[in-house]
Amino acid sequence: MSTPTTNGGRLPRAYLFVPADRPERYAKARASGADAVIIDLEDAVAAESKLRARDALANALDEAAPVIVRINAADTRWFEDDLALCRHPGVAAVMLPKADGIDAVCSAFEACFKDVLPIIESARGVEESRNIARVPGVVRLAFGSVDLALDLGIDCAADGNEDELLFFRSQVVLASRLGGLDAPVDGVSTTIDANEKLRRAAERARRLGFGAKMCIHPSQVAAVQAAFTPSVELVAWAKRVGEAFSAAGGAAVAVDGQMIDSPLHQRALVILRSAAPIF
Repeated sequence: MSTPTTNGGRLPRAYLFVPADRPERYAKARASGADAVIIDLEDAVAAESKLRARDALANALDEAAPVIVRINAADTRWFEDDLALCRHPGVAAVMLPKADGIDAVCSAFEACFKDVLPIIESARGVEESRNIARVPGVVRLAFGSVDLALDLGIDCAADGNEDELLFFRSQVVLASRLGGLDAPVDGVSTTIDANEKLRRAAERARRLGFGAKMCIHPSQVAAVQAAFTPSVELVAWAKRVGEAFSAAGGAAVAVDGQMIDSPLHQRALVILRSAAPIF
């Protein structure tokens, strides 16, 4: 299985949330340029609006334009009915919040046989992240920074660097690698405008080994995509490495005064993949 995109091709870099009870925003989200749209039945919807939100989503699902759906957590009364809705062909994948063990993840996959993106956002979730990453159907982990900080009693500084969460972010990156998954998705930045703080947050996530970031507003999409898109110079280097390594038959070879062996060649392939156009 492959992580869903809006149009196939490269892995999503910017995942944009839309409240399920605001169907008038669905089209705007699809037109925002985001790589994947997440219709949110969970945090963005008040308890008294859950049923109305699910009905609105059910009426709007379109097999020609599939979306990811963030369902309610496994310990809520809405979980089973949310999963039933996700069997619709207009749902590309299920985003599972509060993933803190394999049981709920297995249930999500077995209920609808769709790709699952568990959100690691609790102490237990971090502890179980390596097991979660190995569950069949899981294609990518996501990091729930806001809820995790709340669960752990962490008070992040106002500068937005979130140094206090560095250890936990790295645990999710490590779990993804050990589970053979693509680079995980970083949590949201609550600053709405595409300002310097958002740019730093996205670039920090990329340096830490994340491959994407969740967005809460269309204005964040372009900045997030830019942070996770290799520069023209880096892509050109990767192409030179690929060509030289191939011509050398897989042997170590010098490129731009640097000795290139298999690990650097693999790095070049990752860069080229992340720079590939979405078809």
